[in-house]
Amino acid sequence: MATLMNRDEFRSALETAIKGKSANASPFSIAWATGKLSRAHMARWAENHYHYVGPFADYLAYVYARTPDTHTEAKDFLLANMYEEEIGGDRHTDLLIRFAEACGTTRERVVNPDNMSPTTRALQSWCYAIAMREDPIVAVAGLVVGLESQVPSIYRKQAPTLRNAYGFTDEEIEFFDLHIVSDEIHGERGYQIVLEHADTPDLQQRCLKICEVGAQMRLLYTTALYTDYVQQDLPLDQLKLAA
Repeated sequence: MATLMNRDEFRSALETAIKGKSANASPFSIAWATGKLSRAHMARWAENHYHYVGPFADYLAYVYARTPDTHTEAKDFLLANMYEEEIGGDRHTDLLIRFAEACGTTRERVVNPDNMSPTTRALQSWCYAIAMREDPIVAVAGLVVGLESQVPSIYRKQAPTLRNAYGFTDEEIEFFDLHIVSDEIHGERGYQIVLEHADTPDLQQRCLKICEVGAQMRLLYTTALYTDYVQQDLPLDQLKLAA
């Protein structure tokens, strides 16, 4: 039977649950970070990514509505995160569409759900499902720790390549620069909420499992982008798979 871990043990276990499943390990991410994708490939990424991250404030809203009023700092964090996504300066989805248009696609294509892959649809559905059905602290673990906390490490590898290999301007890639900073803050606050409120062995184990599954879902989603849009142009034997 599992026992209650202290904060340090639990933090380490959460990090281990994600380790080895980072989307950085996918062939799509590796091709991007090494400058092997075309702008057309990145346009397909943007058309899919919009439907994963576009509803992020909606996911958080479902969690917010079910979070007990006694968890004041958790509710404050969720509300602030929603505000940043939607109205705190430039809307994040508008920044993503700006990048998409720089890659050669259009706003109309990006917002059209017919242009996302089945794997992207599955990731979006999974996010909605845990936001609506899981214990709010478990949902924070899955959405913020398992998914959002990965973003800075992914974009830190991609943003320099966008500038140096592809020649995008700072304005065109503001989406990435913004999330390197904001999601590092969000990820850490998510960790602190989970460490504080997952206060039973059962809740801790559920949080660990949802973090592992969340990381697997993002890795699967990113790998499918390679399979669906890149593999025919860039076979694996032409891609050095080194994370």
